[in-house]
Amino acid sequence: MRGTLFNRRSLQRFRQVAISAVGGMKIKLVLVCFIVFTLIVLAGRAANFMGWRHQTASVDRLAVPRKGYALLMNTWKRNDLLKQSISHYSACPGLDSVHIVWSEPDPPSESLVKYLHNVLQSNSKSSRHIELKFDINKEDSLNNRFKEIKDLNADAVLSIDDDIIFPCSDVELAFSVWQSARDTMVGFVPRVHWVDHSGGTIGYKYGGWWTVWWTGTYSMVLSKAAFFHKKYLYMYTKDMPASIRKYVTRSRNCEDIALSFLVANATGAPPIWVKGKIYEIGSTGISSLGGHSEKRSHCINRFAAEYGRMPLVPTSVKAVDSRGLWFW
Repeated sequence: MRGTLFNRRSLQRFRQVAISAVGGMKIKLVLVCFIVFTLIVLAGRAANFMGWRHQTASVDRLAVPRKGYALLMNTWKRNDLLKQSISHYSACPGLDSVHIVWSEPDPPSESLVKYLHNVLQSNSKSSRHIELKFDINKEDSLNNRFKEIKDLNADAVLSIDDDIIFPCSDVELAFSVWQSARDTMVGFVPRVHWVDHSGGTIGYKYGGWWTVWWTGTYSMVLSKAAFFHKKYLYMYTKDMPASIRKYVTRSRNCEDIALSFLVANATGAPPIWVKGKIYEIGSTGISSLGGHSEKRSHCINRFAAEYGRMPLVPTSVKAVDSRGLWFW
C-alpha cells in the first residue's frame, strides 16, 4: 500500500512539473514569436524613417514601359523649391520631359535654366535625354497650369506642385495605375463633395482630408499631385465652359476642382486615389486660410450649375502597393 501510495504521489508531482514546464515553454514560444515578428516589422519599416531621399531603391522593380510621362510643375518665385523638386523627380525612371509653368513678370534666369538642365542630365537613371521646357505666360492666371502643350510626346501628364515631394516608387506606382485607366485622374490627394440640404434647397459642400478619412469616400483627386491624359489640357482650354475659366482667374482658386469636373464629365467615372507618402517642403498654402472650405463649396455649386448637373462620382477605392504591407 505504501509503495502504491508513494508511486501515485510521485506520478502526480511529475504531471504537475510536466504541465508547468509545458506551460512555461508555450509562454516562451509565444514571446519569442512576438519578438521575432516585431523585429521583422521594424526592419521592414526602417527605410520609411529615412525620408524620401532613400526610398527610390525599389523603383526599378516596377516595369516602366516607354513612353513615360511629362512632369507639369507650377511655380511662383520659389526657385529654391523648384530646384529641389526637379532634382528629386529627375531620378524617377518614367520621367520623359519637364514642363514648368512660368507666370512671373520676368523670364527665368540663364543660371536657373542651366542648373535645371544639368540636374536633369546628371540625375537621370539612364542615358536618355529629358526635355526641359519653360511655358512662359504673359498673364498670371491659375488657368495657365492647364494650357495645352503642343508636340507633347508622352500621353500621361503628372501635374505636381513645386512644394511637395513623393518618392519615385510612389510616382511609378501611380503611373502604372493610370496606365490601366488612361481616361481618368489618378492622384495622391483625395477630396470629397456631398449633398447639403441645410439651406432649404439642394446644394453641395466641399470636404477636405478629414472628411475623406471619416467617411472613407472621395470624389476628386487634386491636381497638385495627379496623373491625367494630355487631351484634358486641350479640353480645359477649348471645351470647358469659358465662364469657369473666367471664374478661376477672378477668384484665384478652384482650378483643380474645375479639372476634376472636366474629367468626370467626360468619363462618367470616379478618379483613383493612390496611397503615397507626401513630404511638404514649402510653406502652408491657401488651404490653411480662413474660409477656404466655404470658397471651395461655392466653386462646386457654381461649376455644377454651369454643367447643369453634378458630374463628380464618389468612390471608396484606393490603390496601394501591397508589397509594403503585411495585411491587404
